[in-house]
Amino acid sequence: MRFQTPLVPARLIRRYKRFLADCTLEDGREVTAHCANPGSMLGLAEPGIRIWLEPNDDPKKKLKFGWRLVDHENGHFTGVDTSVPNRALRAALQARQIAELADYGTVRPEVKYGKSSRIDFLLSEPGLPDAYVEVKSVTLSRIPGLAEFPDSRTARGAKHLDELSEMVRAGHRAVMLYLMQRTDCTRFDLARDIDPAYGAAFDLARAAGVESLVYTTRISPEEITVAPPLQPLRPPLATSRQTP
Repeated sequence: MRFQTPLVPARLIRRYKRFLADCTLEDGREVTAHCANPGSMLGLAEPGIRIWLEPNDDPKKKLKFGWRLVDHENGHFTGVDTSVPNRALRAALQARQIAELADYGTVRPEVKYGKSSRIDFLLSEPGLPDAYVEVKSVTLSRIPGLAEFPDSRTARGAKHLDELSEMVRAGHRAVMLYLMQRTDCTRFDLARDIDPAYGAAFDLARAAGVESLVYTTRISPEEITVAPPLQPLRPPLATSRQTP
């Protein structure tokens, strides 16, 4: 997925009210950018970090910049826009680049299911059970090389796992796909110490037959694309932080 407008570098002044970020452009101008990330962004919103913004000239938008990347200034990036994984995944699914789901020819985004929810992707193919695919953006890293999810408590995320389990019981496939929006990590785990309830919900979902996939990304100021997968996450996790 290529960015629609060339990104411009900046320095973060502060992130506030979850969706706003004050930034300094390279020419010294201070601007406010939209931050499309409702999570805690733990470790990714420190004042002074180098970031990349996407300008826009849409008269309907009050903010003329969107925060897209954190630049770790060592050749690695983290994507902070939580809408990007779905756009990148949609292209990969339609191109049949996700090996575990390559048999499906029809990809429908944002389909209503469960209890007032929408599945990120509903895949269908004659002769195959429908596949319900939920996507989570992974941006947290507290240990070098290890990416984790979630970065804060997420009752909504646990609800999604419960609803995926219901789809399995109804005879469908259900897939929890974690997309690592970091290029500096080669491992993935659940942050069970941050949200034990989510970890428990994941274990129950896996026991019910929900599949788990972990895919990496290639990130640059020009584009974000889906990259090779990691080993599927399976409970119990020997490396997980366990709560007493």
